[in-house]
Amino acid sequence: MTTHEQQEQEVKRFFSTNLLEWYKVQKRDLPWRRHRNPYYIWISEIMLQQTRVDTVIPYFNRFIERFPTVESLADAPEEEVLKCWEGLGYYSRARNLQHAARQVKELYGGEVPNDRDAVFGLKGVGPYTAGAILSIAFNRPEPAVDGNVMRVLSRYFLLEDDIAKVPTRVKMERLAAELIPEGEASHFNQALMELGALVCTPKSPRCLICPVMEHCAARLAGCETSLPVKTKAKPPRPEERLAALVTGSGEHAGRVLIRQRPQSGLLARMWELPHWPAPPAEGGGPGALPEAAALDRLRRSLRQAGILARPEGHWTAAEHTFSHIVWTLQVYICREEDALALPLAAEARASYAAAAAVPAAADGAAGTGAAAELAPAEPFADGGHPEDAGAVRWIRREDMADYAFPNVFLKLLNSYFDEAEKEQL
Repeated sequence: MTTHEQQEQEVKRFFSTNLLEWYKVQKRDLPWRRHRNPYYIWISEIMLQQTRVDTVIPYFNRFIERFPTVESLADAPEEEVLKCWEGLGYYSRARNLQHAARQVKELYGGEVPNDRDAVFGLKGVGPYTAGAILSIAFNRPEPAVDGNVMRVLSRYFLLEDDIAKVPTRVKMERLAAELIPEGEASHFNQALMELGALVCTPKSPRCLICPVMEHCAARLAGCETSLPVKTKAKPPRPEERLAALVTGSGEHAGRVLIRQRPQSGLLARMWELPHWPAPPAEGGGPGALPEAAALDRLRRSLRQAGILARPEGHWTAAEHTFSHIVWTLQVYICREEDALALPLAAEARASYAAAAAVPAAADGAAGTGAAAELAPAEPFADGGHPEDAGAVRWIRREDMADYAFPNVFLKLLNSYFDEAEKEQL
């Protein structure tokens, strides 16, 4: 072995040894670290994807209380799983997690498998999550490389490869695997994640308290803040939408109308305020559509969806960001018109219905009649086309507990009910 190779090995040993010693003293007391239950570790890793630890903790605790075993999650109605996930975002994670729980129940008797190929075969489990489950729960020497880990390794070893590229991730995984001390995979991988989260942070690394700063090549070269190299992702596409907060009258007084999203796609089967894409406006900027034009478009969209309500005026604006799109919701207060007859929240939930089949009541008895048939939706003059409408419900505030909402609609509904309660005082 050459002198250079010996120095490289020493730098690696220093990193692994000092990092482990630091972690065993400084590690945070997190609920998923209090045991080695593979199911709990799996849940925590899914929840922690693109979500802060402080945000995840209460969700994790509620989730394992409600679904303490793989079987309980596999057998639960999807609506309950989504409701328990409500507010965490990235709801496909919850759906994939439940799908994978059913795989574990059916294929492995409800026990999370201690096998690389089996774990990789679970829905929603990629290289990082598989490595985390296998190493943390089973102490298998598998690398678990996420953004935190790539940042730490890029700086310590002065690696200038673009971490957004797949070959770089593969290279990092090989390096991380080499660094795992024998018999310490569980602690080491958690230590690596912890260092990235607490010390080797993206913008202001705390080098002076770093346990491996002595041999950190980026610090010695004075370029720690410029690493890792990462090409910027394409910014999400902005989309202006018109949302209807429809308030009820008569038997629906004190209620608000909500709509269920389609069975598949973005936010599938969750509940929301009805909303549609805003037409293009002269000038093209957000919020550039004149209010009269917005009210007219919203009125026609509501009618096309079989919702007989009259838009009255702008109430508020809200934003909801996805990885690829940003919704700017212009929310309008709308009043129910007398002809509208739709089921109450207390009834059994309806499945997704197309715009041409909105549930209707017969002889004044909600929910007992056949679906009302509507004419096919006609395109608007600007080329836009009404979107399909799902099943609808009239709800009071207390009914919200029975429905899973994306966070933006949860906040809008709570804000509206807060205002309505103040007006009654």
